[in-house]
Amino acid sequence: QVQLVESGGGLVQAGGSLRLSCAASGISVSRNAMGWYRQAPGKQRELVARIFSIGTTNYVDSVKGRFTIGRDNAKNTVILQMNSLKPEDTAVYYCQTSLGATYYWGQGTQVTVSS
Repeated sequence: QVQLVESGGGLVQAGGSLRLSCAASGISVSRNAMGWYRQAPGKQRELVARIFSIGTTNYVDSVKGRFTIGRDNAKNTVILQMNSLKPEDTAVYYCQTSLGATYYWGQGTQVTVSS
């Protein structure tokens, strides 16, 4: 059974940094596409960053140059390094993956950026 557990969220001032982690079980992060999504109050969930099995990454335009997605294969963990945070980055951040037609989500971790 696939499980994703996020950690690392918190409260930070604008301009600060946070590092989110997604510990995966039941799936290999090195062999599957892994994504980070976020959902702010009153808004739709949006894809923030994704890393593919071959290592290719993509990002939503609003975080390019500030966020970096990566993997720690030894720990079977996906990382989202977030720098130069802005108040508009405030949201619940979710880790996501899929196997075939089945999507899996973590429980989410709250990120709050104060101005």
